Parts: sequence; structure tokens; C-alpha cells
Amino acid sequence: MAWLVEELNRHIYNYHVLDAPTIPDAEYDRLFRELQALESAWPQAVKNDSPTSRVGAAPIPEFKGVTHALPMLSLNNGFADEDVENFDRRVREGLEARQVAYSAELKFDGLAISLRYENGVFVQAATRGDGYTGEDVTANIRTVRVIPLRLHGARVPSVLEVRGEVLMFKDDFARLNARQREAGQKEFANPRNAAAGSLRQLDARITAQRKLRFFAYGIGVLEGATAPDTHSGVLDWFERLGLPVSKERAVVTGCEGLLGYYRSIGEKRSALPYEIDGVVYKVDRVADQALLGFVSRAPRFALAHKFPAEEALTTVAAIDVQVGRTGAITPVARLQPVSVGGVTVTNATLHNEDEVLRKDVRVGDTVVVRRAGDVIPEVLSVVLERRPAPEPPRYRLPQTCPVCGSHVVREEGEAVARCSGGLSCAAQRKEAIRHFAGRRMMDIEGLGDRYIDSLVECDLIHGVADLYRLTLEDLLAMKRLADERDAATNELANPANPVLKPGARPGKVATKWAENLLAAIAASRHPPLERLLFALGIRHVGESTAKTLADWLGRFELVRRAPSALLRVLPDIGGTVADAIADFFAEERNQRAIDALLAAGVAPQGEHAPRAGLREKLDEANLLAALGIPKLTEPRARQLLGAGQSLASLAHLNVFGVFGLPAGVAGALEEWMQQPGNREEVAALAALRAELLDQLPEDAAPVQGPLSGKTFVLTGTLPTMSRDAAGALIEAAGGKVSGSVSKKTSYVVAGAEAGSKLAKAEELGVTVLDETGLLALLGQ
Repeated sequence: MAWLVEELNRHIYNYHVLDAPTIPDAEYDRLFRELQALESAWPQAVKNDSPTSRVGAAPIPEFKGVTHALPMLSLNNGFADEDVENFDRRVREGLEARQVAYSAELKFDGLAISLRYENGVFVQAATRGDGYTGEDVTANIRTVRVIPLRLHGARVPSVLEVRGEVLMFKDDFARLNARQREAGQKEFANPRNAAAGSLRQLDARITAQRKLRFFAYGIGVLEGATAPDTHSGVLDWFERLGLPVSKERAVVTGCEGLLGYYRSIGEKRSALPYEIDGVVYKVDRVADQALLGFVSRAPRFALAHKFPAEEALTTVAAIDVQVGRTGAITPVARLQPVSVGGVTVTNATLHNEDEVLRKDVRVGDTVVVRRAGDVIPEVLSVVLERRPAPEPPRYRLPQTCPVCGSHVVREEGEAVARCSGGLSCAAQRKEAIRHFAGRRMMDIEGLGDRYIDSLVECDLIHGVADLYRLTLEDLLAMKRLADERDAATNELANPANPVLKPGARPGKVATKWAENLLAAIAASRHPPLERLLFALGIRHVGESTAKTLADWLGRFELVRRAPSALLRVLPDIGGTVADAIADFFAEERNQRAIDALLAAGVAPQGEHAPRAGLREKLDEANLLAALGIPKLTEPRARQLLGAGQSLASLAHLNVFGVFGLPAGVAGALEEWMQQPGNREEVAALAALRAELLDQLPEDAAPVQGPLSGKTFVLTGTLPTMSRDAAGALIEAAGGKVSGSVSKKTSYVVAGAEAGSKLAKAEELGVTVLDETGLLALLGQ
């Protein structure tokens, strides 16, 4: 156990701090599970620095208070060069020195934390609080993998209190907000709020799912060791102890050195992976710090030099919408130009319709605008006392896409509205083609991002069907135009040295690449039905859902015609997914794009009659309940149909109170039937049901095997087989492969880089297997 703890902590440090992993993820997972098993058998021997403590502890009722042995004081702020000059002058006067060396470092935009180590082992973490008393967040800090649970080296202090900052990197923040959107939950405003909210979770298991980072920058209490005599030396010592320390630090001399560091960091600020709001200067010699001392609640030996204010007032000239590459509709405020953080801002995101209404942003309003680093400027709030009279109308999102005219869809529980014209919308064109050509979709080998960009930009393709009409001359023309564009760019960048690729000979045109690409496109004309369905880029339709559609309905033409109510009764297809599929195929522009694709010779192979088991799913009460009629549950639907009615006859009735239904149910049903198009929907569903029943084969015996009745979810990269191959083995053994984890999931098979599905399985207590465990279940 001791060896495993040390070995796993070493790998955690290499991976999360040094960014230099030394073993594959699968091997780490194997060692981790071995340690878990040993700790389960011998709980009395579990170490405080065991990496198993990083998965998160059980929820606590509240945070306990912690009194800081040494107060965590704030710094004085400076905003102009003059403030820095005055700081340097006061320091020199206090030390009676002509020049002073300073340690210069970043001012992170995160949450200040104090970490206590006893004999090298992490024992407690506390927030800054009011500077004198903070909150005990030990369980949550244990989940932050960059923070060592045991300090490196044989000689460590008996007590070391490390001061530093917990923060969230920009990429991790974007991924967290993407998960929040997918889950229908509120997004975080910025990385600092996300870090603070994650660290102050009473349930540390939630903190463990959010990737937090840490940088050490100071000492609180130190016993049993002598600190280096300079602040820069302290940071170097921290690094040797295994504590993360920012690389963006320097020792500079005098006011010129301070301002030079400030400007150099300002230039690279937007490229940093995390948010900062300034830099910090500290007198480097610790003895000089003690000599200068403190004033009020701030040290005389340090200064926080803040970047220019990143908020400003301006007025909203208009509110437009942008269509993203995935169809997301984003309201954008067109602003009277204003300087924010040294940059002129004319546009600011309003995120989504709910945010516009929550902030009540209207055309003509005076608003507070913020810009942080390379983040898109956003409207923070409205200055209501400056609203013009008469009041402008409240904002409403357009019902059609401004780019292609397709209708805009906003799913229940989602904040983001989307254009439904995925295949036909110019704003989504490159992304739609990129997805369509992918390896797990149509598998068009050689059609990479660069060729897709060039084909679209050269106006040679407007949709996926155009791929199948490309000729050799088209591809060579694309290459010539792209080369001319690149040459012009190179000449602008370096006019004295035009670029000629090595080995290139003017006048000789290579065509082999184009012939290979055309052959790959031709080879993709007849994919399995599930791949074609996946390739269309229908929202919520992944490989598993596409396979369900193909297995149960059998033919592309039936999938295209299937209404939401029919799709809802298929396995693992809920209401949201069913509505998305039906909505996609109902959009006229998507229909034209699909017709063009079929006309270009694309046809799925292996189509077949609908599955025999569909007979049970086509039960009229099931379908009637799936229509989503208010108050009409499945038992009430059976009651109605048991009175001698059918789907077809119900479409022609006006009164439903005579069938013994409660008055509320009958009234809701009558009201629903009166709404335009609903009777036609019921009649069409009845006709399609009859058509399908005529096509169904006799019931076939279900596949029996060692995995019969078991549901599996595959996630991550398996060591020796693809997920497709693993899924085929599971289904051949009678098991079922699903795309999402639920309480009904029997096993999750996890490989390297397993993500949210693994976390969901652990949360629900679903058994997790690796590839070896799966093969053992299969008897292989």
C-alpha cells in the first residue's frame, strides 16, 4: 500500500504539475484500483496522503471556521506608473538604498488559500475569509490534483503553512460551462466564480469533478526549518517541495525593472491559460521585508499593480444575433464604441435569450461592459436610471435563422436556442461537412479540415451532397486558388522571400492526392444506415441512438417520416431526443439537402424491414400517450381505447367526456384536438402504424448469451480494441449497448481518458470494468 501511494502520487505530480505523464492512463487506473482494493481490506492502514482521498468525501452539513495563525492580509493597489514610482521611492527611503531588487509575479484572479503541512503531510486547508478567520475546505482541496498530499524530499519542515491561489484555467472553465449547458444548469460568469463555487461545495465529490489548479506564492507559519533569505528563493524552494509555482516570475531591479515586467506580462496576458488582473511586486530580501513592516492591514514591502479597468459605460445601438458553427443562436449587443481595458469595443455578447431578459437589456440602454483578457466582451448590467423614455420594447429572439431562414428551436430546459437547418445553414456549413466526413460517420479518408475550409471558401461546395459532384478539375482549381491565397499571404508577410515548397517545380501539377480523395468520396456512397444517420449531425443523435433507429426502423425512408410520438416508444430515445430527430427531418431545408444527397447517389446499405419487436412498441395506447397530450397518461389512453376507439377514429371525434374520463382529462384532450394540426398528426400516426404493422416480420427469438439482459455503456479508449468492436462483442453475447449512464446501466466499460460517463457511473454506484474485466465477463 505504501509503495502504491508513493508511486501514484509521483505519477499525479508528473501528469498534473509537470505535464509530462510517465505511464498510460490505463496503467494508472489499474494501480489505483489495486490500492482501492487494499484499502478496503485494511482500512486501518489507509494513509493521509493516499490518492484515493482525491475522489471526494461524503457531504458535510457546513464549513467549520479556521483561525489563521498568521493573518492573510491584502495588498495595496497601484494603477498608474506614478503609483509604482512612488512605491519604489518609499521602499528605497525605508531601506536607505539606492536600488532595490524585487520579486515580480502574477496577480491571479482566483481564491486565496492557506495549506498546512505537518511533517510534510497535508492536514488542513482554509480560505482567506476576512483575513483572520476562514473556512475549513480540507476535503475539497484534497481533490485538487496539482496540490501534493505529501511534500517532496526527505528533509521537510515540521510545520509549513503555504499561501497561494486556487483558480480554474480558461479551457477547463469552458468545458465546465459546456457541461452546465448540456445539463440545463446555470453557467458560471467567469473562471474566478467557477473556482470559488467549486471550492465551496459542501459535497467534495462535486469539487472533484471540476478541474481546479493552484499556485503557491508565500509562507504563513514555518517551524522546524529555515526559509531561504529571498522571496524568489522561497518560490524556488516550493518548487523543490513539489508545490506548483508559476513560471511567469522574475527578479528585477528598480522602477524600470518593475514597469518592464508589467508591460511584458500585459503583452502576453491574453495568451496565458488562466485569468490575471495584474502583477505583484515584493521586495526580494526577506530581511528587508521585515525591516519595512506593515501599515494598517497591508505590507509596505509589496504592491499589486492592477491592469487598466476592464469595465466601462456605453449605450446599446442594436441587438443582433450570431449563428455559431453548431447552430447556436447568440444575441449580440452592437455598442457605441468604447475603450475597455485598452481595447475599443463595439460588440458584446448577451449569451442567450434568458440572459437578455434577466438583465433586461434593451436598445438605447446605457450598459456596463466588461472585457477580461481575450474573453469576448459582455454586458454586465443595465443602468436603469438612464433608460430612455418612452421605454424601448423588451427583447425577443427571432423565430427564424437570420442566415438560412430555418426555424429556431429551443429545447425545454435549455438556455441556448439553435438553428434547425443543420445541413443547409451557411453558418454551420464547415462544421456539418467536417462531422459528415468523420471516421465514425461517412469515413471519407483524406478530407481534412484544410480541404473542407478551402472547398467552402472557394465556393465549390455548399452542402454535403456537393462532395459527390466534385471532379478532378474542381479539386485542382481549389488547390490552385488556395496556393495563390497562401502565396499572397506569404508575400505580404515577407515580400523579399516568396515561399516555394521544397521539391516544387513550376508547371508540374500533382494529381494523385485529388484522385485519392475522389476515390475516398466515391467509396463512402453506401454506408451502413446507422453511420449515415450519425453523419447527418442531428442534435442528440450519437452512434448509439443512430444504431437504435437503424435496428428498429430498418430503412432511411421510415426514419425520415417517423413522428416524435413513434420515436419516443423506441428503446433509449426520450422525449428531447425524439423531438430533435423529428424536428430535423421536418425542416424543409434539411429535406432538400437530404434529397440532394440521395440524388447524388448516396444510399445506405443493409436496409431491412422494421424489427419484429416493434409490434409491441406500436401498441395504440403507447403511441397515444407518447403524443404528449396534457393529462393523458398511458392508463387513461388505455381507458379511452378500451371504449371501442382507435387512433384513427379519435382523430375525428370532438367530445371525449362520454368515455368515462375525468372532466379535466377530457377537457384537456378536447382542447388539444382543437389546436391546428393535431388531428392531422393523430391521423398520420394511425396510418403510419398500420403501414409498419404490415411490414413487420414474425417475432424472432432474442439473442441469448452470457450478457443477456445486461446494459453496457462504453467510454474512453480501450487498450486493444475499438469501442465498435467491444460493442459488437457485447451484442453478440446478448447484451445491449447504450449511449448514456443511468440507474438501469449494468456495467460501464472505461478506457483511457474516460470522461463524464465514468464520473456518472461512480456517482450512481454502477460497476466499472476495464477491457480485461469485459473479456472476463464474455468468457474470453
